[in-house]
Amino acid sequence: MRDDEATLSEDRIALPRGPEAVSTEAAGTDAVGTDAADPRALPVWTRRLVVVGLIAAALNLRPAVTSLGPLLEEVRDGLGMSGTVAGLLTSMPMFCFGVFGATAPRLARRYGPGAVVCAGMAAITVGLLLRPFAGGTAVFLVTSALALAGIALTNVLMPVIVKRYFPHRVGAMTGLYSMALSVGTALAAAVTVPLTHAAGDDWRLGLGAWAALGALGVLPWLALVRDRSGADAPARPGAPATPNAAAPALRITRSRTAWALAVFFGLQATGAYIVMGWLPQIFRDAGVSASTAGVLLAVTMAMSVPLSFALPAIAGRMRHQGGLVVVLGAFGLAGYAGLWLAPAALPLLWAVLLGVANSSFPLALTMIGMRSRSGHGVVRLSAFAQSTGYLLSIPGPILVGALYQHTGGWRLPIALMAALLVPQMAAGLLAGRARHVEDEA
Repeated sequence: MRDDEATLSEDRIALPRGPEAVSTEAAGTDAVGTDAADPRALPVWTRRLVVVGLIAAALNLRPAVTSLGPLLEEVRDGLGMSGTVAGLLTSMPMFCFGVFGATAPRLARRYGPGAVVCAGMAAITVGLLLRPFAGGTAVFLVTSALALAGIALTNVLMPVIVKRYFPHRVGAMTGLYSMALSVGTALAAAVTVPLTHAAGDDWRLGLGAWAALGALGVLPWLALVRDRSGADAPARPGAPATPNAAAPALRITRSRTAWALAVFFGLQATGAYIVMGWLPQIFRDAGVSASTAGVLLAVTMAMSVPLSFALPAIAGRMRHQGGLVVVLGAFGLAGYAGLWLAPAALPLLWAVLLGVANSSFPLALTMIGMRSRSGHGVVRLSAFAQSTGYLLSIPGPILVGALYQHTGGWRLPIALMAALLVPQMAAGLLAGRARHVEDEA
């Protein structure tokens, strides 16, 4: 009987192996240890409300980060913030994603994913509302951390929500909220400066306006706080309620592939958040207007919309994904070379090249899904690679800010950004090999 239960448990953990399912699987869909709801047993209004909630939540997962970049100069001047502290600010997303995101599965088991996402949306709203009116740098950092903690919790639980309410439409719903996330990312980068101008050039109002979007994101989840559809009921009669209970022990830290993926994930996150935090400032220092710099950052972020769909499909058909890693790295090197030589000459081209390079994120998620044989292994590998990777990425933006402050220019910081692509490509080549962590761990 115990063997049968273990088999049933593993069946429920494993996700479809198509490329559409990889990113959801890698993000820890079954990390909360609950079963998906039968969509036929759910009221139509519940499913529609969840769709609205997914879109609303996804739109709020990046504006706290990308709205700050175009106004970073004004924020620094207004708060008397040094370049090193500004670098610390651009590193905060990685720290919060690595630390607070790890608590999401446990909180979801206790309170339900809907309640945790609702709390995350509320934290985003309060943090975004309070941080522009901080009386000093310390309060600005604390309120930013509050918003980022809400993002971390919500970001981890989005795939869980999709799996629970739409178990037979995982690919389509994952694509829907991924697109909404990219739209929110680009929208905040492009619109923040015009909003600031419309508010009388008050950067505080320009940043605080995004709290309104967060408040709208809370509303659909208020109705889903107590909804535990499929949370406690087993998927089939007689099946155990906790799928991971019979999973075998897996010492993930013994796997060289897991470490390679963690380093690759960390370095691509380093590059992405350096770009999100500092690219507008690079363009502004080169003579580009603040509004145009925000639009260029929006272009960089928008490149992930089509590539987040294309890359997993391409990678899923390849035995070794190292070639894709090198191609994306080459785009990044070309973009940084343009910024180093003539940032204001062809800024749109540099923005596009860096946008392609920053699409390493969906590739990293795809490789996480392909480097494990089982759903249990994917969850363990995803948790290790993402949490370790985000923690490894923290020093990068801080170092860039310190170099910018002490050299008074961007030549050395840009050279550092380009240099980090070399170990990123090396780690990606190792992580892209056809290996499974179960064989190594």
